[in-house]
Amino acid sequence: MTQQSNEENQFNLLAANRDNYGNSYDNHFFEQYKLYVEMADRISFLGVNTTLITVLTTLAPKFKMAAIWITPPFIAVLLFCFVWWRIVKSYRQLNSGKYKIIGEIENYLPLKPYAAEWKALGEGSNPKLYQPLTHVENWIPILFALLYTILLVIFLGVKCFN
Repeated sequence: MTQQSNEENQFNLLAANRDNYGNSYDNHFFEQYKLYVEMADRISFLGVNTTLITVLTTLAPKFKMAAIWITPPFIAVLLFCFVWWRIVKSYRQLNSGKYKIIGEIENYLPLKPYAAEWKALGEGSNPKLYQPLTHVENWIPILFALLYTILLVIFLGVKCFN
C-alpha cells in the first residue's frame, strides 16, 4: 500500500498511521475495506421499491367509493409517491458518497477495481455503456403518481356521467 500525504487524503480517511498502529495494520485496513464495500453493495433500491409498490397497490382506490371519499386516499398516494421518490434520491446520494470513499481507500491498496470498473463504464457519461439503476428508479414513483392521477380522472369522469 502506498501512503499519501494528508493534503491528498481529502476525506480524512486515515485515523492511524501504520507505524503507530502495529503489525496488524494491513490486515485490519483490508478487512475494513471489505466491510465497507459490502455495506455499499447492500444498499438496495429493489427492496424498498418492492415494499412501496406493495403498499401502493393496497391503497388502490375502490371504484365503489363515493367521489368525495376518493380525494383523501388520492392525496395520500401522491404524498407516498413523493416520499418514495425522495428515498430513491437519498439512496443515490448515499451510494455516491460511499463510492467516493471506496475510491479513496483504493488509493492505499494494490488494485483499484471500482475505479477501473467506473472507467470501463465511461464514468457514467455514456448511457449506452452504463445507465445507473437509480436514474431508472427515479421514474417509478413518478409513473405511479401519474397512473393514480389518470385513475382518479377516469373515476371522477365515470361518477359524473352516471
